[in-house]
Amino acid sequence: IDAGKIKLDLPQIAENGLVVPVAVDVESPMSDADYVKAVHIFAEANPQVQTASFYFTPACGKAAAATRMRLAQTQNVICVAEMSNGALYTAKAEVKVTIGGCGG
Repeated sequence: IDAGKIKLDLPQIAENGLVVPVAVDVESPMSDADYVKAVHIFAEANPQVQTASFYFTPACGKAAAATRMRLAQTQNVICVAEMSNGALYTAKAEVKVTIGGCGG
């Protein structure tokens, strides 16, 4: 898995671990020959590690999505993008969940 092509937007510090915003944008021409098939988001320390998956087609025009997720504690959030040619790309960011949130 190669690093790059993924812009992962997460807060460095989450005051409330119950609603942590996450946005992902993958660089791709989104043509019939070269597009993003899927994006998966994982939170390493959550009881259920996979938090979200998004699926795309060339008709989407852009491989971007945003949602909110729950983080049990301070941890790394990992994003994996699967391309139409089978290549995989990854990005990782640490999010610190404060005591007032879901964990510490």
